[in-house]
Amino acid sequence: MAEACSQLGVRPQTIYAYVSRGKLEVMPDPGDTRRSLYRAEDVAGLARRKQAGRKHETLATNTLFGAEPSIPTAISTFSRQRLYYRGRDAVALARTASLEEVAQLLWDSGQAADFSSATRAASPGRVAAFTALAALAATGHSTHGRMTRVLHGECQSLVGQLANAFGAQQGKQPLHLRFAQGWKQSPRAAELLRTAMVLLVDHELTSSAFAARIAASTGASLPACLLSGLTTLSGPLHGDASGRVKALFDDVERQGEDQVIAHYLSTGLPLAGFGHHLYPDGDPRAAALLALFEPADVISRFIDKATRLTGLHPNIDVALAALVAHCRLPDDAAFGMFATARSIGLLAHSLEQLSVAQVIRPRGRYVGLPPEAA
Repeated sequence: MAEACSQLGVRPQTIYAYVSRGKLEVMPDPGDTRRSLYRAEDVAGLARRKQAGRKHETLATNTLFGAEPSIPTAISTFSRQRLYYRGRDAVALARTASLEEVAQLLWDSGQAADFSSATRAASPGRVAAFTALAALAATGHSTHGRMTRVLHGECQSLVGQLANAFGAQQGKQPLHLRFAQGWKQSPRAAELLRTAMVLLVDHELTSSAFAARIAASTGASLPACLLSGLTTLSGPLHGDASGRVKALFDDVERQGEDQVIAHYLSTGLPLAGFGHHLYPDGDPRAAALLALFEPADVISRFIDKATRLTGLHPNIDVALAALVAHCRLPDDAAFGMFATARSIGLLAHSLEQLSVAQVIRPRGRYVGLPPEAA
């Protein structure tokens, strides 16, 4: 018994379970009837299978939790700490491209997208956006058996309706202009909105993109795929991180940058919006956006001092929150821009997943009580 337990790395109770399930043959020891002998070949076979299982488990866990990408995609990637949309530098694209043009690129469509929409939200914001999308998801058609051009048309309609729900003006103009009109912003501010949203369109296989792909793999409707992605995006550790930064900025404006930084550094609390594991030398999206406007003096001083004292650079969430404060946009505007822009990427991932005729179904690693014997 002791030798079998040692070789398999288990307790005696597990050995008894193996015997009861027929996985391990046992016989009395002729020399000592109080002892049992276990078939060496069975013990060795179980040991090999356990080792193979550990390797598979390690690979699966690493794949799911970020050690390496697990789904092939041609939509976006990172190279030398830069973000690329289908091989094109996202920061370079953001200098001139519209959201409609980027959607054409990511959706691999023959023409620029048309996000025009006549829908109107009585009270624009997050509640209106999720409510409208949930209604569409409840009545949407499966993606199976439908032409790509038809799906592209539905994608355009979804993005347009989502933008209106977040406060964009009705109409046929480019999306950044409709947002500027809805939020009563100048043409100069409209260009800042365009740049920010182009930089936010996609970011490789994020948790929200994975959620959208899981829904797409089941044949769910496009609004259902988008809803799956956006509900995941809404978490404060993902697309709503700029809300945490806004709260930080509010503290800075009330207390001053020195007191806020001293509090965080003395307590060991992380500063929301600083640092990014994919961009150890600084988020190029944040740098590109912050270079286009001057944040309020107190926010600029805070960003500079926080960077100097922590060594961490501001990421896109800081830049987005600073832009909202600079333009005096509605409270939920940061998430509205993020969600609308990223809906283009989420739909791109959903469309790409349709080419894989297999449901995404990870296996669970059971760690609960042993199942009862039948």
